[in-house]
Amino acid sequence: MVSVFDVAAFILREKEALPAMKLQKLVYYCQAWSLIWDEQALFEEAIEAWANGPVVRELYEAHRGQFRVTYSDIQGNPNQLSENQCETIQAILRDYGNKSSQWLSDLTHSELPWQEARKGLSPGVRGNKVISLASMAEYYEAVYSDGLDIEN
Repeated sequence: MVSVFDVAAFILREKEALPAMKLQKLVYYCQAWSLIWDEQALFEEAIEAWANGPVVRELYEAHRGQFRVTYSDIQGNPNQLSENQCETIQAILRDYGNKSSQWLSDLTHSELPWQEARKGLSPGVRGNKVISLASMAEYYEAVYSDGLDIEN
């Protein structure tokens, strides 16, 4: 399995530089839709339900303190990705890549996987509960079945 750094490197190779928060949300959606379209996790690192939305802690540690992240900031290898994985990521970039960081954060806040992992925490309070792959798969499978316009 590839790492979140390989996925982030692919995204940044395509997009050049992104706000750190946007990169985190794009990585999250890559994982979510990989569970549906490819029927497997894209990367092994856990996604945590932080106050501003889903975050992969290892990726955050790599870009901590940076507002914008570039390809050279990430120690990942996009060539590790299979053709199918690249297609999944490209579909996410096509459908979510032009959205703002705040829009993506707001979207994740409106969705059950993040909400369920944040249960019991007040808005804005720090938290590190993991968003389970099972909750992501269940939620996004239902969204996909309902005819969301995202296609792979």
